[in-house]
Amino acid sequence: MNIKNITYLILSLATLIAGYAYLRYAYHATDNFPFTQEIVLIILGTVATIFITALLLNKQTEVEIEKEQMVRYIELKTNTYQQLLDLLEEMSLLEKFTDKELIRLQFITHKLAVIASPDVIEEYHSLLSVIHNISIDKTFSGDLPKLHNSLGSLTVQIRNDILGDASHGNYTKSRVSEIIRENSNEGFLKKYS
Repeated sequence: MNIKNITYLILSLATLIAGYAYLRYAYHATDNFPFTQEIVLIILGTVATIFITALLLNKQTEVEIEKEQMVRYIELKTNTYQQLLDLLEEMSLLEKFTDKELIRLQFITHKLAVIASPDVIEEYHSLLSVIHNISIDKTFSGDLPKLHNSLGSLTVQIRNDILGDASHGNYTKSRVSEIIRENSNEGFLKKYS
């Protein structure tokens, strides 16, 4: 609870207690004037309603701000993951990539360190090891199955990080992982070309 909520709560309680004390006094003082008693009740009810409404609106605003922050965070994650996948696609299409692409890959590493889940970071580390092992000649030619296999594993973790566990529909988590790895397999592409 923040200070504003506590303040509203204290004011509501103070109003309730003061209103109760005043109501008891007003009932005794205005026994001969029932209309005055009704006015006191209306004023007390109005003040309590204003404080409760202010408390609820404040809470609603907090929830909306948190929701907006989550949307922006997911957009940031998605954009960073898309940059990584685009860079890897670009690198695999080049006959020979340069240090420029490797430097871009290093900077994406730092971006991922800020936004990615631990599972994505761990799988990305495995992908970097594969890239290091297969790119000694500054090309992925002949090594695309290894790259696609590792990239498929990373894609599974990225999907889980962005969409969460409840995003699999009628499929189990292991079946989704299996489908992604099958689609990453070079033999899959040759079968349909």
